This record gives sequence, C-alpha cells and structure tokens, in this order.
Amino acid sequence: MTLSIVIPTFEAGATLAQTLVSLGDACEVLVVDGGSHDDTVLIAGRAGVRVLHTQKGRGCQLAAGATNARGDWLLFLHADTCLERDWKAAVTSFIEDPSNTAKAAVFRFQLDHGSAEARRLEAIVDWRVRRLGLPYGDQGLLIHRDFYHSIGGFRPIPIMEDVDLVLRIGRSRLEILPIAARTSAKRWMERGWVLRSAQNIFCLILYFVGVPTRLISRVYH
Repeated sequence: MTLSIVIPTFEAGATLAQTLVSLGDACEVLVVDGGSHDDTVLIAGRAGVRVLHTQKGRGCQLAAGATNARGDWLLFLHADTCLERDWKAAVTSFIEDPSNTAKAAVFRFQLDHGSAEARRLEAIVDWRVRRLGLPYGDQGLLIHRDFYHSIGGFRPIPIMEDVDLVLRIGRSRLEILPIAARTSAKRWMERGWVLRSAQNIFCLILYFVGVPTRLISRVYH
C-alpha cells in the first residue's frame, strides 16, 4: 500500500513549512497551488515535495491533486494543519485493514490555541463528527483511491467541497483516528470565536437548503 498526501494551497507561506515538517518524508506529498503570490511554492520546493499548479478553488485543487497523486491511498490535508507525531502508525493501521478500502477516516480536530474557547469548539466539533458524521477538511481525510473515485471524488466547487464529499461517504463508513490534526486558530482569532463559528454554521445551513456554493463562498469570505 502506498500513500499520497495532497495539500491545496493559496498564500500559505506562513503555515506550510510547519505542516510539511509534521509529515516527515515517508510518503509522496503533493502541494497543489492555486496561484499564490507569496513564498508558498518556494517553501514547497525547498522541502522537496511535488508542486502542481491549478486554478484557485479548493475543490478544483483537491480534485487535481487526487488525479495526479500516485498512491493507492489518498490523504487530503490543509496547509495550516499539523499532524501529531504518531500519525503514521494510526494511518498504517487503518490502511492495512482490508475492510477499510470502502471506508474513510479523519483525525481529531484540535486548535493551536490554549484558550477555553478553543477547547469548547473542539468539543462541539467532536460531537458534530460523531453524531452527524460531518467533519470538515481541517480534520484531514484518508481514503482509498478506488473508493474515492467510486463516489465521485471532490467536485470543482468553490466551498463546501469537504461536506459535499463526506455526505457521499456517509457516517457509517467514516472513522475517527486517535490522532489530532492541529489546525491554526487564526481565523477564529481574527473574526472572534462566536462570530466565526456562527459564520461556519450559517454557511452549512445555506448549503443544506440548496444555496449555490458560489454564493456561499461570498458569505464565508
């Protein structure tokens, strides 16, 4: 079994290096850049990982990464997310089980902030994932290539591409690995814990009632 890690980037110079360091060098890493003007591509090049250039849009970038990746298994990861030290053991255990070729897995959500607000948000996300089967992309996504393609893969939409895919996976075919994916809390710090979380929930509601993703992306940004 071989593993490819796909990381979509856009102006990710502030976080990408730390993310790549957390991954080590045991598998293929493919950075899919959507036209960054900062040092994102330079950082990826210095780290010795593959770089693919596409149009901006996480759905398009993830889909292109999956197409160009060489591994039997695909791990999609955000550029501001670092995995805990023992992530390889947890991933290996999952992919070596033949029954998991028709399942997917995500990591536990964790923020790189020591506040009580961060801990409360982590608890809410844990409940949402366990009860509703709705992880977001900042928890990563581990999936076999064949299963990924059988359910249609990532669609080239500007936002909600992660929810769109996990809904097709289904809660019964989704597992939570005992490893944290530690994500930057910058977005919550800039907008405020309550406002940012409310914005995320509002965008999710808009998606479920059928609002086009191009309009939802305007609300999100």
